[in-house]
Amino acid sequence: QVQLVESGGGLVQAGGSLRLSCAASGSIFRFNAMGWYRQAPGKQRELVARIFSGGRTNYADSVKGRFTISRDNAKNTVYLQMNSLKPEDTAVYYCNLDGYSSGGYWYSSPLWGQGTQVTVSS
Repeated sequence: QVQLVESGGGLVQAGGSLRLSCAASGSIFRFNAMGWYRQAPGKQRELVARIFSGGRTNYADSVKGRFTISRDNAKNTVYLQMNSLKPEDTAVYYCNLDGYSSGGYWYSSPLWGQGTQVTVSS
């Protein structure tokens, strides 16, 4: 059973940086995309950034130029480097695995991590 474990959230002042990590436990042979979503209080969950199996990335307009998503295939880990953080980046950040194969099976339902809180003070 694959699980996603996030780490790296916390409290930071505006203009600061944080790096989130998402490690997938278990063996993943192939996946469609891994990414980060966030949900602020009273708002819908939104895509922040994701990376596809071929290496292509896409970002929400609000984070372009400030956030960078990367991955370490050997560690089954995805990172989100967040720079120049703003108070409006405050949210719970969720790791997402969208379509993957493990143990000889293909899983089409998305897998979510438990979430990590990011709070940016002004």
